[in-house]
Amino acid sequence: MKPSLTETLCTQCGLCCDGSLFADVELVGQAEATRLEIMGLDIDDNGTEIGLLSQPCAALRERRCSIYAHRPKCCRTFECQLLQDGRRGAVSVEVAVGKIAEAHKWIRRVRDLLDQLGGGNTRLPLKERCAEALAGGAGASPEVARKHVELEAAMSALETMVWQTFLGSGRRRA
Repeated sequence: MKPSLTETLCTQCGLCCDGSLFADVELVGQAEATRLEIMGLDIDDNGTEIGLLSQPCAALRERRCSIYAHRPKCCRTFECQLLQDGRRGAVSVEVAVGKIAEAHKWIRRVRDLLDQLGGGNTRLPLKERCAEALAGGAGASPEVARKHVELEAAMSALETMVWQTFLGSGRRRA
């Protein structure tokens, strides 16, 4: 049996869960938040009734969801632009897989640079880790200043690709 397009692309990707596309996932209500907390996930109530599941998601194992059958509604209904384009036939599976590989290449580059600059908190979304690493740049050595420039360039290239390839209009789809 041939795997579905979702199985083919999403299991190679994981960007919607690893903190590359989003900083958090909005939960539907207290019941969903409680269910996820029971499964061991940290939920930020942010002082509101809408709980937030921070990214990178603690349920992500490599590029797969370890709570797939119990994932939040927002996760069940989200389809990135690349998956939508694949469903419409606007992008072939081969091209889509290539785009995913390219995104992972940029993410590896950004993470390598972050490691060279001290790593930062790996539980933060990638963009926040970059902002944190770049915040302390004043008075840095020439080598550290060069790494900051490289990190800014790599993160900029990644963000451009993410917006164009995975987020399309830039809006999160419910």
